[in-house]
Amino acid sequence: MIDLTVAQIAEIVGGTLGDISPEDAAQCRVSGTVEFDSRAVGPGGLFLALPGARSDGHDHAASAVAAGAVAVLAARPVGVPAIVVAPQPRPAGDGLAGVLEHDADGSGAAVLAALAKLAKAVAAELVAGGLTIIGITGSSGKTSTKDLVAAVLDPLGEVVAPPGSFNNELGHPWTVLRADRLTQHLVLELAARGLGHIAAQCAVAQPRIGVVLNVGSAHLGEFGSPEAVAVAKGELVEALPPAVRGGVAVLNADDGRVAAMASRTSARVVTFGVAGEDRPGTADVLAADVWLDDAGRAGFRLVTPAGETDVGLRLVGAHQVGNALAAAAVGLELGADLEQLADVLSAARPTSRWRMEVSERPDGVTVINDAYNANPESMRAGLEALVAISGADRRGWAVLGAMGELGDTAEAAHVGVGRLAARLGVRHLVAVGAPDYRAGYGEESMVVPDVAAALEVLHERLRPGDVVLVKASRAAGLERVVAGLTVGTGQPGTPAESTEGAR
Repeated sequence: MIDLTVAQIAEIVGGTLGDISPEDAAQCRVSGTVEFDSRAVGPGGLFLALPGARSDGHDHAASAVAAGAVAVLAARPVGVPAIVVAPQPRPAGDGLAGVLEHDADGSGAAVLAALAKLAKAVAAELVAGGLTIIGITGSSGKTSTKDLVAAVLDPLGEVVAPPGSFNNELGHPWTVLRADRLTQHLVLELAARGLGHIAAQCAVAQPRIGVVLNVGSAHLGEFGSPEAVAVAKGELVEALPPAVRGGVAVLNADDGRVAAMASRTSARVVTFGVAGEDRPGTADVLAADVWLDDAGRAGFRLVTPAGETDVGLRLVGAHQVGNALAAAAVGLELGADLEQLADVLSAARPTSRWRMEVSERPDGVTVINDAYNANPESMRAGLEALVAISGADRRGWAVLGAMGELGDTAEAAHVGVGRLAARLGVRHLVAVGAPDYRAGYGEESMVVPDVAAALEVLHERLRPGDVVLVKASRAAGLERVVAGLTVGTGQPGTPAESTEGAR
């Protein structure tokens, strides 16, 4: 974060000073990071006092200051130097349910609102100094694309991007405040559980470049229809500055709902897409001659206005081609050299955990860990990768948990994924607590109640050389299946990830 005094921060967020005099507040400077975990606070930091499932951050204020925090952003006096903001009621549909599940008195909402004000002020100052903000949204692929964009921009200067999918109302301003005067590119992942959420994030930190990947089925339970999802995702392009001020909308030409967003922005539009038999390929940034190797990794000819070159991805799945094209489009807009860009894309490995992570056990069993989240579109991508890796000679296992937040479409969506698995030739399907997959796949599939039962089946039936895809929405916790298959085999385990965000 940029260096600010406690008094300046109090003025920005509209807070009052607690246990610190105005004179001291004008002298004490926050020069470190902003943290919501008191164990992560270091010298010069600012601690956020937020209510949690097991404890209230206000109760850890003293330990944060003892660890070096200059002050605490809190909703009540905490006995140490603090900027105090008044608790406030949460409006309906504010999107904070997953962030402030235990915010009974509105204290957490007040601290997050203050954090957003601070991030907005800092972002505006940094943009005035030359920072470029890139926003990325879509129903699936945001995190993988964010990681690729950050990798592509890294040779061009210092980059800040969120860890994992830390894209919610806490992760968004927290990430903004990781940027400082040396940061040249800030890459933000924008997610929503309702209309207006992406617009609100863009109001905190306005992107100059906005990427929309796709409009799919994620969160249909909240939005009600793909058309409503498109309205929400399109809030990103509506927030971009006009072309005369450098605004650029990077849109997926292969998704009709995304391509239609060109009419909703005054920014310059750059398109990306994949050429195929049914798509001649007219996008500005194009993948031609796409192929998959026997490890499920895609290669393609990258065709751009700056020239053509070959890219061979280390990332698993044909769906990564579109993500790579989006990253390439952003890189070219910001001055990346075509050959260097291709080299970076070809060398990129998974950065955020539990997203198509492939490991091989000593007995030759390959485990594909894609347990972070799921919707029908990403299920298709995962199953196609499973088939590509298993080929004709290896047995493929799809261990699938429930897809969440699909509303009235949930049953049909699960049946459809089961049918797809059967049509693709997946040899074995194990449905973990999600019996609707069987209605599509057939009676030869197995339905088990929980992770323990799934592991019992797999331990009994897996053979050397088998390939196992593990995929579900986060609530299913199927990363525990991966841990059960890999811990003790020399492969990394999968401890819980703490930066879960919205999709």
